[in-house]
Amino acid sequence: MRFATVLARATVAIMLFSGLTVAVSAQEADLVFKKSTTFNLLTPNNKLATYGIDDPLVQGVACHFTVPEKGGVKGFFGLAEELSDASLACRQIGPVTFKGKFEQGDEMFRQRRSIFFKKMRIVRGCDTKRNVLVYLIYTDKLIDGSPKNSTSTVPIMPWGTTVAPKCADFLEK
Repeated sequence: MRFATVLARATVAIMLFSGLTVAVSAQEADLVFKKSTTFNLLTPNNKLATYGIDDPLVQGVACHFTVPEKGGVKGFFGLAEELSDASLACRQIGPVTFKGKFEQGDEMFRQRRSIFFKKMRIVRGCDTKRNVLVYLIYTDKLIDGSPKNSTSTVPIMPWGTTVAPKCADFLEK
């Protein structure tokens, strides 16, 4: 098969799969920055990418996560299965208001980490005793998931004259 044909097919595949990634996530994460971790001469470098995202259900809470992104030929064509490593930090950035009820472990965000079957997820819960939102980031795979994860907590505090709501009041029973 000629190189031009292979390149054209790879481009179409990348466009299709990047469209699927957008459809899977209700909200896109905002790229904050990327930092190269290795050097590749003719293909993209391996990088660490840091993204920001707002909790779609809890106004006043934002999370930042960092994930590795593979370079090389597979990374260039979007065919690399990304590592399961991820770190997460969530903070209160304004008065907290809940837009609705949620269940413990509700998915807040997800992103594909490979062409097939592997997804990174951020889920939310409520520590009712301490009035703290708990966020967990992890990856799963259809057959063999990864135990690698990171947790971040957000104590719900008063903001200015706004009284802090109780997350327990918004849990589905």
